[in-house]
Amino acid sequence: MVGAGGVRGYNRGLPPLLPGTCSVTDPRPPIESRTLIEPRTLKGFRDHLPPQALAREGILDIARRVYRSYGFVPIDTPALEYLEILTGKGSEETDKQLYRFTDHGGREVGMRFDLTIPLARFAAQHIGTLGVPFKRYHMATVWRGENTQRGRYREFMQCDFDTIGTTSALADLETVLVVHDLLLAIGLRSFTIRVNDRRVLSGILERLGLADRSTVVLRALDKLGKVSPEGVAAELAGHGIDAGASADLLQLASLSGSADAVLAALEPLAGGTAPGRAGIDALRALLDGAAQAGVPAGRIVIDPSIARGLDYYTGLVLESFLDELPALGSICSGGRYDNLAGLYTKQHLPGIGASLGIDRLLAGLEELGRLETRETAADVFLVYFDEAHRGDYLRIAAALRRAGIAVEMAAEPKRVGQQLKVASKKGFPLALVIGSDEFTAGTAQCKRMQSQQSTVIDWHGDVPVLVAAVAAELAAVRAGG
Repeated sequence: MVGAGGVRGYNRGLPPLLPGTCSVTDPRPPIESRTLIEPRTLKGFRDHLPPQALAREGILDIARRVYRSYGFVPIDTPALEYLEILTGKGSEETDKQLYRFTDHGGREVGMRFDLTIPLARFAAQHIGTLGVPFKRYHMATVWRGENTQRGRYREFMQCDFDTIGTTSALADLETVLVVHDLLLAIGLRSFTIRVNDRRVLSGILERLGLADRSTVVLRALDKLGKVSPEGVAAELAGHGIDAGASADLLQLASLSGSADAVLAALEPLAGGTAPGRAGIDALRALLDGAAQAGVPAGRIVIDPSIARGLDYYTGLVLESFLDELPALGSICSGGRYDNLAGLYTKQHLPGIGASLGIDRLLAGLEELGRLETRETAADVFLVYFDEAHRGDYLRIAAALRRAGIAVEMAAEPKRVGQQLKVASKKGFPLALVIGSDEFTAGTAQCKRMQSQQSTVIDWHGDVPVLVAAVAAELAAVRAGG
């Protein structure tokens, strides 16, 4: 818009244009003499190009569908919380990794490092309205100032689900079943869910007289797999834990084999204490329930080395691994936290849940060559090369979209080969080619871009017939036909 003030939003603060003029003098120096800012991202932060962003959205859509199938509902919370909400709730390590600052109002604030702590605050604040048990899912970005490595970034997305307000063993079982169904729905077949119970660890600590040292012990044990057993033993010794107790703890963490064998081995180590007994019985009941729900034998295993380094876990803990990439780390983790909301309310609000590490999962799928690399969200590319039929193209595109078929129409009429090359690069499953000759003959070419196989559709101007034929072709492609 040009008027007395010039181009709106462009020359604000410059002298007004003379009546009848429509040019603006750019006050900036010529482009060739400017110092350009280097376009770059911070360490541990990254952009998501269309192939990665589409893959991420696809997994989030699957997770949303699985969570809702169990009755979970969505919520959202602010990225910023009062600092006192976040500090001292995860671990000493997460406190160090916390992004914190003083805001413009002089308040000490922090950026959430996970979605569980904000959930505890959320539940304490709103549970009177929500009622219990409350089942929620939350998909959002979190931040941790940690050292970056494969599949781990300082800004990443978590995809959580939790049940608040019940200590029911059925809620524990359902959490494991959701994780199992979620990984299957994503298309994974070779994965293992490893479970443990913090009460087993508490039992052995009680037997060893180390109940008051649980925090340092659990944090040390959680490093197994990243640090050698000797390194963990050295860390335990540094905290004043003698060699005999350290050997018992490492023996616990090294147990493996069938569920029955592991449970039998846990009995002398932890079964003589009340918490240890409760943990062993809970693990046995969990595996029985999973089998009754149809989970294949061996898909869920008991792993006493699973400790989860966060301080708030009190019962079941779980981690999930790709069998082909175990070194990648857990792709879906969680557990029971019965005391977390007690920091914010006197009402007892026990909870359990898990979080899908979507960025780590995507890194694993990419490494395994199983990440679909499409640059488009549409299913059909509508070739546009006959400008005289522009209205017909628009009518066909609209009919396809009404039928639930995503379609992208070329922006300009160009050569067919040039447009098909673009369609192939972007990963469209189908391309629909209708030129002037085809319009005259009442036909269309539907081309499968991966196989380059073409099918002639006789539609004779009947758009619903064309739409039905394209839908059938798309279904065949999706089915691998």
